Formats: sequence, C-alpha cells, structure tokens
Amino acid sequence: MQGEQQTDAVVAYDAQREASARPDRRMLTMLVCPSTRTELIYDAARQELISRAARLAFPIRAGVPVMTPDEARQLDDDELRALAKRCGPSNPAP
Repeated sequence: MQGEQQTDAVVAYDAQREASARPDRRMLTMLVCPSTRTELIYDAARQELISRAARLAFPIRAGVPVMTPDEARQLDDDELRALAKRCGPSNPAP
C-alpha cells in the first residue's frame, strides 16, 4: 500500500511539474522580438518563439521564454518557408 501511495505522489508531482513548464499563452502574446520589436509566433511543438523578421527561434525552457539573441537559434530559408505554410504570410493583406 505504501509503495502505491509513493508512486501516486510521484505521478502527481510529475504532472504538476509538466503543467507548470507550459508557458502562459497570454504572456506570450505580449512578448516581442528583442532585436526587431516585431511579433513572435509560438511554436508549441518545438517550444520556441519565432521571429520572422530577425530569423531567430527563441527557446522556451521550463515554461520560461529565453529572450536573449545569443541563446536563439538561427532560422534558414527552408524553416521560414515551412513556417509561412503553417502560419500564413508574415504581413497578411487587410
């Protein structure tokens, strides 16, 4: 019985830790690229914030965006094209 309770506690702790590692979507909408001051696109699958203008992908670690250019990953043309297909053009017509 005690071993089962310990296992349940570990599972509950892991679920809580995972939930707290997710970024707050409202907070993400308020952030802008530190290099260009343009909008960012949230890539949930890769846990990154994408700046098309700067061609950078900022990592999200433990639910916290790391918004320093030296921590960002450079995006190549293929990644930007794939992003445009998934999310639409960077400046859609009104």
